[in-house]
Amino acid sequence: MLRYVKFIVLIVAALLLQMTLLPAYLRDPFQPNLLVTVVAWVGLRKQSPLGGAIVFLLGLLQDTFSGLYLGLNGFTYLVMFIILQSIAHRLYTDSRYLMILVVFLASLGNGILQLLLLLLFSAAPGIYSAILPALLPQALVNALATSVVLTLAARRGAVVQP
Repeated sequence: MLRYVKFIVLIVAALLLQMTLLPAYLRDPFQPNLLVTVVAWVGLRKQSPLGGAIVFLLGLLQDTFSGLYLGLNGFTYLVMFIILQSIAHRLYTDSRYLMILVVFLASLGNGILQLLLLLLFSAAPGIYSAILPALLPQALVNALATSVVLTLAARRGAVVQP
Protein backbone atom coordinates (compact mmCIF):
# COMPACT_ATOMS: atom_id res chain seq x y z
CA MET A 1 0.00 0.00 0.00
CA LEU A 2 2.80 2.38 0.88
CA ARG A 3 4.41 1.64 -2.51
CA TYR A 4 1.31 2.90 -4.33
CA VAL A 5 1.15 6.03 -2.20
CA LYS A 6 4.79 6.80 -3.05
CA PHE A 7 4.04 6.25 -6.74
CA ILE A 8 1.04 8.59 -6.65
CA VAL A 9 3.01 11.26 -4.77
CA LEU A 10 5.78 10.96 -7.38
CA ILE A 11 3.32 11.46 -10.23
CA VAL A 12 1.58 14.40 -8.56
CA ALA A 13 4.94 16.06 -7.81
CA ALA A 14 6.07 15.60 -11.42
CA LEU A 15 2.78 17.03 -12.69
CA LEU A 16 2.94 20.05 -10.40
CA LEU A 17 6.55 20.77 -11.31
CA GLN A 18 5.88 20.25 -15.02
CA MET A 19 2.77 22.42 -15.19
CA THR A 20 3.41 25.23 -12.70
CA LEU A 21 6.93 25.73 -11.41
CA LEU A 22 9.24 24.86 -14.31
CA PRO A 23 7.52 26.99 -17.01
CA ALA A 24 7.76 30.04 -14.76
CA TYR A 25 11.53 29.82 -14.32
CA LEU A 26 12.94 28.03 -17.38
CA ARG A 27 12.73 28.75 -21.10
CA ASP A 28 11.11 26.22 -23.42
CA PRO A 29 13.89 24.00 -24.79
CA PHE A 30 15.57 23.95 -21.37
CA GLN A 31 12.69 22.92 -19.16
CA PRO A 32 12.77 19.19 -18.52
CA ASN A 33 9.77 17.07 -19.33
CA LEU A 34 9.52 15.08 -16.12
CA LEU A 35 6.57 13.13 -17.42
CA VAL A 36 8.79 11.47 -20.02
CA THR A 37 10.92 10.27 -17.10
CA VAL A 38 7.82 8.92 -15.37
CA VAL A 39 6.67 7.20 -18.57
CA ALA A 40 10.10 5.61 -19.06
CA TRP A 41 10.20 4.44 -15.45
CA VAL A 42 6.69 2.97 -15.63
CA GLY A 43 7.47 1.35 -18.97
CA LEU A 44 10.66 -0.30 -17.77
CA ARG A 45 9.90 -1.14 -14.16
CA LYS A 46 6.17 -1.57 -13.63
CA GLN A 47 4.54 -4.70 -15.00
CA SER A 48 1.01 -3.52 -14.32
CA PRO A 49 -2.02 -3.93 -16.57
CA LEU A 50 -3.05 -0.38 -15.64
CA GLY A 51 0.29 1.13 -16.70
CA GLY A 52 -0.94 2.01 -20.18
CA ALA A 53 -4.02 3.74 -18.81
CA ILE A 54 -1.94 5.69 -16.28
CA VAL A 55 0.49 6.82 -18.97
CA PHE A 56 -2.30 7.81 -21.35
CA LEU A 57 -4.04 9.82 -18.60
CA LEU A 58 -0.76 11.57 -17.77
CA GLY A 59 -0.46 12.62 -21.40
CA LEU A 60 -4.06 13.83 -21.44
CA LEU A 61 -3.45 15.86 -18.28
CA GLN A 62 -0.38 17.43 -19.84
CA ASP A 63 -2.35 18.23 -22.99
CA THR A 64 -5.11 19.77 -20.92
CA PHE A 65 -2.79 22.16 -19.10
CA SER A 66 -0.32 22.89 -21.90
CA GLY A 67 -2.77 24.12 -24.52
CA LEU A 68 -1.65 21.74 -27.28
CA TYR A 69 -3.87 19.38 -29.19
CA LEU A 70 -5.80 17.14 -26.80
CA GLY A 71 -4.53 13.58 -27.04
CA LEU A 72 -1.19 14.27 -28.72
CA ASN A 73 0.95 13.64 -25.64
CA GLY A 74 -1.39 10.92 -24.44
CA PHE A 75 -0.96 8.95 -27.66
CA THR A 76 2.81 9.44 -27.87
CA TYR A 77 3.28 8.46 -24.21
CA LEU A 78 1.18 5.35 -24.80
CA VAL A 79 3.28 4.37 -27.82
CA MET A 80 6.48 4.90 -25.80
CA PHE A 81 5.05 2.82 -22.95
CA ILE A 82 4.14 -0.05 -25.28
CA ILE A 83 7.60 -0.04 -26.87
CA LEU A 84 9.33 0.04 -23.49
CA GLN A 85 7.11 -2.73 -22.11
CA SER A 86 7.94 -4.90 -25.10
CA ILE A 87 11.71 -4.60 -24.58
CA ALA A 88 11.84 -4.36 -20.77
CA HIS A 89 12.14 -8.11 -20.23
CA ARG A 90 15.34 -8.17 -22.31
CA LEU A 91 17.14 -5.45 -20.36
CA TYR A 92 18.58 -5.02 -16.89
CA THR A 93 16.08 -2.38 -15.83
CA ASP A 94 17.64 -1.52 -12.46
CA SER A 95 20.54 0.31 -14.11
CA ARG A 96 20.59 4.08 -13.71
CA TYR A 97 22.57 4.45 -16.91
CA LEU A 98 19.98 2.53 -18.88
CA MET A 99 17.23 4.73 -17.47
CA ILE A 100 19.10 7.88 -18.53
CA LEU A 101 19.67 6.47 -22.02
CA VAL A 102 16.03 5.38 -22.30
CA VAL A 103 14.80 8.84 -21.27
CA PHE A 104 17.09 10.44 -23.86
CA LEU A 105 15.85 8.12 -26.60
CA ALA A 106 12.23 8.41 -25.45
CA SER A 107 12.48 12.20 -25.60
CA LEU A 108 13.78 12.01 -29.16
CA GLY A 109 11.10 9.46 -30.07
CA ASN A 110 8.40 11.55 -28.44
CA GLY A 111 9.38 14.62 -30.44
CA ILE A 112 9.62 12.72 -33.73
CA LEU A 113 6.30 10.95 -33.18
CA GLN A 114 4.61 14.25 -32.27
CA LEU A 115 6.08 15.82 -35.40
CA LEU A 116 4.78 12.99 -37.57
CA LEU A 117 1.33 13.15 -36.01
CA LEU A 118 1.15 16.92 -36.43
CA LEU A 119 2.27 16.68 -40.04
CA LEU A 120 -0.40 14.04 -40.72
CA PHE A 121 -3.34 15.51 -38.82
CA SER A 122 -2.69 19.24 -38.51
CA ALA A 123 -2.94 21.98 -41.09
CA ALA A 124 -0.46 24.25 -39.30
CA PRO A 125 2.24 25.35 -41.75
CA GLY A 126 5.85 25.14 -40.67
CA ILE A 127 5.24 23.02 -37.59
CA TYR A 128 8.57 21.26 -38.08
CA SER A 129 10.46 24.52 -37.58
CA ALA A 130 9.19 24.72 -34.01
CA ILE A 131 9.89 21.11 -33.03
CA LEU A 132 13.11 20.09 -34.80
CA PRO A 133 15.54 22.71 -33.39
CA ALA A 134 14.42 22.03 -29.82
CA LEU A 135 14.48 18.23 -30.11
CA LEU A 136 18.11 17.54 -29.15
CA PRO A 137 18.35 20.17 -26.35
CA GLN A 138 15.09 18.86 -24.88
CA ALA A 139 16.39 15.28 -24.90
CA LEU A 140 19.67 16.33 -23.25
CA VAL A 141 17.86 18.32 -20.57
CA ASN A 142 15.53 15.40 -19.89
CA ALA A 143 18.50 13.06 -19.53
CA LEU A 144 20.20 15.52 -17.17
CA ALA A 145 17.05 15.90 -15.07
CA THR A 146 16.68 12.12 -14.93
CA SER A 147 20.26 11.71 -13.73
CA VAL A 148 19.65 14.28 -11.00
CA VAL A 149 16.40 12.63 -9.93
CA LEU A 150 17.97 9.17 -9.89
CA THR A 151 21.00 10.43 -7.94
CA LEU A 152 18.72 11.97 -5.32
CA ALA A 153 16.64 8.80 -5.17
CA ALA A 154 19.77 6.65 -4.81
CA ARG A 155 20.91 8.71 -1.85
CA ARG A 156 17.59 8.03 -0.16
CA GLY A 157 17.95 4.31 -0.90
CA ALA A 158 15.01 4.12 -3.30
CA VAL A 159 16.96 3.05 -6.39
CA VAL A 160 19.41 0.17 -6.72
CA GLN A 161 22.91 1.23 -7.73
CA PRO A 162 24.37 -0.36 -10.89
